[in-house]
Amino acid sequence: MGAGSTQTTSDDPPRVVLVGLSLSDREEISRGLARDESLRSIACRLGRSPSTVSREVKINGGYPRYLANTAHRASRRRARCPKPMKLETCSRLRGAVEENLLLWWSPSQISRWLIRAYPDDEEMRGSHETIYQSLYVQGRGALRKELWRSPRTGRAVRRPQGRAASTKGKIRDMVMISERPAEVEARAVPGHWEGDLIIGTAKSAIGTLVERHSRYVMLFKLPDGSTAESVRVALTDTVQKLPEYLWQSSTWDQGKEMAQHATFTIDTGVKVFFCDPKSPWQRGSNENTNGLLRQYFPKGTDPSIVTQDQLDHVAHSLNTRPRQTLNDMTPSEKLAKVLQ
Repeated sequence: MGAGSTQTTSDDPPRVVLVGLSLSDREEISRGLARDESLRSIACRLGRSPSTVSREVKINGGYPRYLANTAHRASRRRARCPKPMKLETCSRLRGAVEENLLLWWSPSQISRWLIRAYPDDEEMRGSHETIYQSLYVQGRGALRKELWRSPRTGRAVRRPQGRAASTKGKIRDMVMISERPAEVEARAVPGHWEGDLIIGTAKSAIGTLVERHSRYVMLFKLPDGSTAESVRVALTDTVQKLPEYLWQSSTWDQGKEMAQHATFTIDTGVKVFFCDPKSPWQRGSNENTNGLLRQYFPKGTDPSIVTQDQLDHVAHSLNTRPRQTLNDMTPSEKLAKVLQ
């Protein structure tokens, strides 16, 4: 497909013709096919012509065999672009990218950080797509092979993720998220948290808390497993680590670990709200953080052997990562403004 061009008339505003499909476009096509969506609906979501999507699927195996990475590699071969990637030719840039990948920064975070860290050095520039391709695309691997595990997915192909139906029981006297003040939803003021557990082997678990305003993360150990009593005690101890005005509310799903929420509120003054069933997006910051934490604690990890010092170290690592949603501030920097 050719490069973009601009067509204008005397009456119409300039119209930009889109360039070829990117890897993320092809991954969206693959996900849509897996959900049995029509090519027209996939094209509409991508802002592309249905004929473009139809031609893309047809020349890359059709409905049953379409794979995003395979299609993207084939597209690059057809393009016959001999130009070496920038990460191959610039050792300074490659070193900076590799260093931050080892800290588990995402390619997007690294791309934006390069602009801030080297504002006057055009050589130290690299898009997130360039970094992804250097990690995954065959024949373009400018980065060390072992770094492919650094991005948070831990794999080269993104796959749709499903959640099993919840088997958790009902909790008495729940206050639902619909009754939560509007200021919490707007993230307008600090002091409102989202909580969850990362469940490991042998019924062991790690407690996770994310402050909605700053995305600041706190982790706590559950030495006696994920019982309601253990969670209440550990959560109460964690609340004492920050000033009282930073603890206004917390939002959880309807897991049995929060069965003693009323006692926790009496002891700490922190209100507890509960999400609707099967609605993890209502705790979006915490869900995203739990995904990041799987880099440090892969599935199968036994949290019972993880120390609180190790949890504090992991929390520090997350709290010193720049976040796009914070205009590339870190959660620690955002929270420090509140504490000043």
